Amino acid sequence: MKYELKDEYIELFKLLKVLDLVDSGAEAKQIISEGHVKRNSEIETKKRAKIRSGETIEVAEVTISVI
Repeated sequence: MKYELKDEYIELFKLLKVLDLVDSGAEAKQIISEGHVKRNSEIETKKRAKIRSGETIEVAEVTISVI
């Protein structure tokens, strides 16, 4: 899956919500804080991590390429 940035960055929990991978921002924050999200192959627990172009996010079986 690809996500094209419209701005300089998008916060991690907002990215998950925009792509409909979660039902709410609260659910996004929960799965991030529980360590279920990887950023560039490393577990990311910062809900408001600034995701920029060129990064890869993994959630469950879904891989997101940010362009």
